[in-house]
Amino acid sequence: MNAVYMLGIITNRGMRDKFIQFFKLHNIHVTLTVLGEGTAGSAILDYLGMEATSKTLYFAFVTWDTWKQLKKDLYTQVKIDIPGRGIAFLIPLGSIGGKKQLQYITVGQELSIEEESTLQNTDYELLVTIANAGHIETIMDAARHANAPGGTVIHAKGTGAEHAKRFLGISLAEEKEMVFIVVRTRQKNAIMKAIMEQAGTGSPAGGIIFSLPVTSTAGLRMLEEEDAR
Repeated sequence: MNAVYMLGIITNRGMRDKFIQFFKLHNIHVTLTVLGEGTAGSAILDYLGMEATSKTLYFAFVTWDTWKQLKKDLYTQVKIDIPGRGIAFLIPLGSIGGKKQLQYITVGQELSIEEESTLQNTDYELLVTIANAGHIETIMDAARHANAPGGTVIHAKGTGAEHAKRFLGISLAEEKEMVFIVVRTRQKNAIMKAIMEQAGTGSPAGGIIFSLPVTSTAGLRMLEEEDAR
């Protein structure tokens, strides 16, 4: 089974055009770019040969077969093993809201998996909604009506809008917002359904939602207390 993962790459800013082209060469057309700041201590930075500079985090969606070739080329073409160039990591997808949405985020890659895949039996999952900018309240209102807790918003810039019409029948904006919500696994389907109905690809929000398995949590006091009853 050619499982699907969320790929993350952290590197210094100023390399977006290079990475977007690199992704396209590997049939990765849907990506998200988020700006951030590095927080590593000077001793760690010295060890890695990195400067305390502004960072860019790239998110993309890859199959395992795509990752195998991509990983090789990160070393040979991007020289990611050179200190200061960056790091890359994979996170397995737990599920995605809709087969067309799955086909859209992996467009160009060989895929042999359904839209729902149970990867781990975890008590909690991280729901991630990617939507056009300006629709946070719609997303959170839908989630709250399904008894979801609060969420966290990250602003991002996306690619792959040219493929949205083909797979989703809609136009997507370049400016994106990513909403992260940690939920109980047993609540996941109801919350995903609520968001898809109110802020999914058939709405102005154009939202795509997927989940990532969470192996352990701390600080979710209200949810943990309810589970202990």
